[in-house]
Amino acid sequence: MNTIKIKSGQIPKGVVKISGAKNSATRLMAAATLSDEKTCLTNFPTELIDVAVKKDFLKAIDAEIELDHIEEKVIISANNLHCKELDSYEYPIRTTYLLVACQLLRSGRAKIPYPGGCKIGNRKYDLHLLVWEKFGCKVLEQDQFIEVIAPAGGIVGAEINFPITTVGGTENAVLCASLAKGTTTINNAYISPEVQDLIDMLCLMGAEIEIHGKGCIVIRGQKELRGVNYSVMPDRIEAITWIVYGILSGGEILIEDVPFDTMNIPLTHIHDAGINFFKNSNSIYVSPKCLDEYRIQPFEVACGTYPGIISDMQPFYVLLALKAKGKSKIIDYRYPERTAFIDQLNKFTSTPIVYNRHGYITVDGPVRIYAAEARSTDLRGSMAVIMTALLAEDGESIIHDPEMAFRGYNKLIGKFDNLGVKLIENA
Repeated sequence: MNTIKIKSGQIPKGVVKISGAKNSATRLMAAATLSDEKTCLTNFPTELIDVAVKKDFLKAIDAEIELDHIEEKVIISANNLHCKELDSYEYPIRTTYLLVACQLLRSGRAKIPYPGGCKIGNRKYDLHLLVWEKFGCKVLEQDQFIEVIAPAGGIVGAEINFPITTVGGTENAVLCASLAKGTTTINNAYISPEVQDLIDMLCLMGAEIEIHGKGCIVIRGQKELRGVNYSVMPDRIEAITWIVYGILSGGEILIEDVPFDTMNIPLTHIHDAGINFFKNSNSIYVSPKCLDEYRIQPFEVACGTYPGIISDMQPFYVLLALKAKGKSKIIDYRYPERTAFIDQLNKFTSTPIVYNRHGYITVDGPVRIYAAEARSTDLRGSMAVIMTALLAEDGESIIHDPEMAFRGYNKLIGKFDNLGVKLIENA
């Protein structure tokens, strides 16, 4: 898909069901490969680009994977998986480092592509090198791949002290430690809801994992783990996306399977901006009646780590600020360079969004939005660009390279179709 054409003025009406979380699903695929038994993951976002890429790599190292797009599940059998050198290591996702543990388990060494992913600032992989070296591994940075070699007799439990909180580093350490000999302690761990989902699945598989306080994980390695049936948690970032789109579009959207237990602070900020959405135990209904005569109020939010507003949600608060009555400020402490999408949004807006390299973003609303031609940037920013085109007052917009948005949103075209909103592909 090279471009999409978006007609302005489309008012959404209908139901959207939140898919399984992207940031959990691909990690659970890695967990499934630690067992020689078959594992079935349900509520699985089968159509994500990242899922397809990870599936291709796993099949290349002889895992068996069956995706069921209708039932939204994946079945993984990894008993034949092993480390081998591939003809190509062009796999454009970041979480390939999570596939080291399964190769070390069976072959004593692993070869993985260098991490890809969104360009949203300084995202190195040095903390993953730290994890593998703490387990006694030798790490070789080859031309085409990273090679990790376990010590004779296999990896042994260790104490890992992260200098900063890290989701990926925590996931990597948890996966390796689950089958290491002895006990591993991970300090300064980042236990996000998606990391908790990974831990819950590993415990169901037979891992012994204890969480102490908010940032310490103790794991007693097991000789083997069993296969399980496990349901992926709903995607909290997708939920925020549809909530903001429903508010700004003036449409009527029933958003099902909202993971309220992971979204308390983000939803509180939306409520404090004057948006009185309707909800029950697992759904939110958004309509024009959510706003009173004072409309959206200006706000200030800081984006950082869970349980607050995470950086992946930042673009949607920027969008919300476009229609607030006054000056809003959004500060991204976690990834201050997540701003490339703002240059694209400014092609649509009557008043430019102002930002600096420290992650300080200022929006002086309400801002009029006009049709424009723009380009996708990072995953969440690309979705923000598509939403802005839909919110334009008139005309048609052209969005180049929209596939970035499809990395994070399962069945995106179909969900828009269900709302009566058309994105014309390859325009």
